[in-house]
Amino acid sequence: MLDFKVNYWRKWITVGLNLNQSAFSNNWANGGVSSLADGGNFDYKTEYNKAPFSYTGELLTLYGRLTNKGQIARKTNDRLFFDNKIATQLSKSWFFFGSLTFESQFDNGYQYPSDGSAPLLISRFMAPGYITESVGVEYKPNKFFDLRIGTGTARQTFVLDTTIYHNQKNNYGVLPGHTFKNELAFQVVSTYDKDIMENLHLNTRYAGFIPYGRGWVNIDHR
Repeated sequence: MLDFKVNYWRKWITVGLNLNQSAFSNNWANGGVSSLADGGNFDYKTEYNKAPFSYTGELLTLYGRLTNKGQIARKTNDRLFFDNKIATQLSKSWFFFGSLTFESQFDNGYQYPSDGSAPLLISRFMAPGYITESVGVEYKPNKFFDLRIGTGTARQTFVLDTTIYHNQKNNYGVLPGHTFKNELAFQVVSTYDKDIMENLHLNTRYAGFIPYGRGWVNIDHR
């Protein structure tokens, strides 16, 4: 008799590294600015499926910088995203889910005044940072499309560095001098992840956050 062991876990790891360099001579009539850009990403995803329960964990990291001739290096990409979701199946395509999501950045972010004055620090790690808890129903008709409807959603916004308020007047919605804000909301999260043709893969995510206390004009789109 054959002894098979079933593995309910799957995982994916993606690593990307990008480098772009442009050089222009002073004799080039069309003009241009020499530049050097670099960036990279590390993505990790894991799934556990044993009917009727499932778990999905996803870590997305992204960072990039650009240096133009005559300027200091400037950040172009900076993202830290960690999403966890547990669900139980209600029917063929519908699930009841609960999720916990963390979002922030790695490095300091600056605003560069047009008058050439010193850059202004407007963001850094956990300034802002977001933790979102959501409970609701999930529609998943196939392996590549997913729609979460979070009727019970709470999000905490953190701005742990209170000194950046002087450069970022809205302070990401947190009252000046405070480091924390909690909001209750309705949330929609939709993902599409599929090979759409040979050697071409599309992976996109949309999140709409509608706070109950702020009205429809203040929807957060990500």
